[in-house]
Amino acid sequence: MMQPGMKAEKRITVGPEDTAEMVGSGTLPVLATPRMIALIEATASAAAAPGLEPGTSTVGTLVNVAHTSATPVGMEVVCTAELVEVDRRRLVFQVEVRDASGPVGSGTHERFVVDDAKFMAKAESKLGA
Repeated sequence: MMQPGMKAEKRITVGPEDTAEMVGSGTLPVLATPRMIALIEATASAAAAPGLEPGTSTVGTLVNVAHTSATPVGMEVVCTAELVEVDRRRLVFQVEVRDASGPVGSGTHERFVVDDAKFMAKAESKLGA
């Protein structure tokens, strides 16, 4: 059962593959915004996981975050996600990313609980369209 207050934390050490230069979102060797967003989604997904029924998952539907500070290669970033709102199948998380120097990014992330089989059937139906 989904309850506000569910939390998770994930950490990564920024590597060359995580940089704006490598993912194509910029030209500098610092944590890329798309990589930060992927970390946010993974952390929120982990926060929701204990509340899922068998045969269900969550999918990301909205990300509203500010990336406010650059993190260089070799530095660790820590992402926290806390479930702050449950509206039937819609889940809203407060998210924050920090490094040893302070805040890196923050905002909200929305996920929806889906039935795995129905979701995949609908997605795969696009192949025959």
